[in-house]
Amino acid sequence: MIDDFKPARGKRPELTRGSKSMPTVVADVSEKTFKTPEEVASKEAFIPPKETHLDTPKPRNWPKLNIHLTRKQWIIVAAVTLLVLATTGYFGWKLFHKTPAPVSQAPVVEQPAPVVAPTTIASPLTGVMITPELAQTPVTAIMIENSPDARPQSGLNQAGVVYEAVAEGGITRFLTLFQEAQPDYIGPVRSVRPYYLDWAIPFDAPIAHVGGSAEALNQIRSEGIKDLDQSFNSRAYNRVSSRFAPHNMYTSRGALLDLQKAKGFTSSSFTGFPRKDEKASAAPTARSLDFSISSFLYNPHFDYDAGTNSYKRTMAGKPHIDEKSGQQISPKVVIAIVVDKKIHPNGVNTQYGTHGSGKAFIFQDGTVVEGIWEKTDRKSQIRFGDANGAPLALNRGNTWISVVGVPGSVSFKP
Repeated sequence: MIDDFKPARGKRPELTRGSKSMPTVVADVSEKTFKTPEEVASKEAFIPPKETHLDTPKPRNWPKLNIHLTRKQWIIVAAVTLLVLATTGYFGWKLFHKTPAPVSQAPVVEQPAPVVAPTTIASPLTGVMITPELAQTPVTAIMIENSPDARPQSGLNQAGVVYEAVAEGGITRFLTLFQEAQPDYIGPVRSVRPYYLDWAIPFDAPIAHVGGSAEALNQIRSEGIKDLDQSFNSRAYNRVSSRFAPHNMYTSRGALLDLQKAKGFTSSSFTGFPRKDEKASAAPTARSLDFSISSFLYNPHFDYDAGTNSYKRTMAGKPHIDEKSGQQISPKVVIAIVVDKKIHPNGVNTQYGTHGSGKAFIFQDGTVVEGIWEKTDRKSQIRFGDANGAPLALNRGNTWISVVGVPGSVSFKP
């Protein structure tokens, strides 16, 4: 048996001093070896020591509390406990919570809203909404003839305000006032009379004419009235070949504005008529108007047109039209003023009592107001009022004022 035993490689057997047994063989664990019967018996006889749990602490024996509380007492204890917890939490939050310091900001300075220029404003002459530039255009007054040989005239339909009165011999003549409108063909231009000056001066308007009565010409020169007399400013006028003199003198608004600029007449400071937005009546009371000014050839007739809320003008039984455009003259407002009338001491010209007051018939929106007119002196603007004298606003647009001698010269039908 000893002969068959071979020691493991790598180590020599060690002898224990005083031992009678065979030397113990220790084998390299990395190799497969045989064990002696003693080793096997020794391994089987090995019993591991019991765990002593020296590292585990022993539980303590706490004293038992014998607390006996009633239901009511338990509720009180719970409430007190909650109150203490809430109070503790609140003061703890106040202790550790810091309100952040406010961030300093630059003061906000409110900027004023930018001033925006209006795109349109009311025309001082007509009340129609126009550009601010046009509203600054100076007014021009132009004398236009109305004899049968002068018809049809040009430019009457674009005039902002028209005064109609007798010049002499029963023949009527028109004082026309222009601001925003600039027709390029106006006429025929004729002579001036003193009462036309009375109506033109309140508009601060230079007056275009071809001569005039001696009285009117003297007043223009002596009073410094803005004058555009063709006799001294022929370049702004021209005679047309399609008509014979004196019914062939024409001008244009552009030519007259250039003349006004050359003379320094670049603005017009005046008070126009009070204006309002038009509102056609649902039940018109004045559809047909007739004014007796002179005779059949010169007495105007007006028919109310509900579609345009205007009054279509007729002369001598025919539509009164503009020569160049072919349009019938159709003002938005028609007024008849009753003014004292007589023949001038020269036996030829007419005289009107333009200062003072009198009866007026104001036609607009298909209705009529029987009121009054007032004018205190040459420079003051004529004013229109109702029957009690309260100021009366006129519709925006062209306004036609016909001068009659007596109230019975005005008639109208619904």
